[in-house]
Amino acid sequence: MNPLDLPFSRTAHDRAAHRRAEPGLVERLRADPTTGVLVVHRGRLAAVGRDIPRAALLPAPGQPDGLWLFLGESDGAAHLALVLPEDGDPPPPRGAAGWSGLREIAQAQVDALAAGEPGAGLVHGLSVEAVALAGWHATHRRCGRCGGPTAVVQAGWARHCPVEARDTYPRTDPAVIMAVVDDDDRLLLGHAATWPAGRFSTLAGFVEAGEAMEDTVRREVAEETGVVVGTSLEDVVYRGSQAWPFPASLMLGFRARAVATAVRTDDEEVTDARWFTRPELSAAASVGEVGLPGRHSIARALIEEWFGARLPGSW
Repeated sequence: MNPLDLPFSRTAHDRAAHRRAEPGLVERLRADPTTGVLVVHRGRLAAVGRDIPRAALLPAPGQPDGLWLFLGESDGAAHLALVLPEDGDPPPPRGAAGWSGLREIAQAQVDALAAGEPGAGLVHGLSVEAVALAGWHATHRRCGRCGGPTAVVQAGWARHCPVEARDTYPRTDPAVIMAVVDDDDRLLLGHAATWPAGRFSTLAGFVEAGEAMEDTVRREVAEETGVVVGTSLEDVVYRGSQAWPFPASLMLGFRARAVATAVRTDDEEVTDARWFTRPELSAAASVGEVGLPGRHSIARALIEEWFGARLPGSW
């Protein structure tokens, strides 16, 4: 798997972290007509195109008040995010057609990237960064130690507690996601308890405190399906990563080899798990018996890497 082929993992801008401490940076950039802004409201982005929405990179001057965040720069122009207050239901800003979630935007963005459209990589990378950073601010308005209110500093990349005299920075939760394959080269897919019938994907889970990622792979597979992954270095191999800001995860993709294949689901998180050969998965996906993850996900990339080609259908 080539990490550049993973949606949510492409970027064409410089985050320019060295500029975040510049006094008055955001105020100056807001007034600059060359500055582009992504507008975020309740985790959704102002978008253009109703049938196939794409994130709108709008001129910064004239935009309303809100939480302004510095995203970086490219080709001599700066880029900001504007996070509107969560209360109320504001109309989309001038130049945008509506509001769309990152998942809705992702497929059109992936298609644009694949087609080599100018600027597609820039907007794609900025969109993921903006949604992730906005989500972090929404849950860190108060200090985790004293409970007092915090202030936005460093152009949106930290929050300062005056009582504790300490800064808090955005954090990301690591999670593993794995294509589990047996010695017959079959792929293990699971059905989550909360999903509609027929929906299947690779297994995944969060890294626990003090745990190595490879051990997380083995533990999650065993807990959810009873399948045992081998303990050698070759049995768990890293394949690539994907930012997943729903709300704050980093998906770390692996290929894992099973040494015991009997399936016994936990019936809490996973209610069904099956081994598929390539012909079986292709046939099931073609007739809609099995619904696979969307093409914007690392899960789909892991599945199609094993399969060796694109598969039909998606959620």
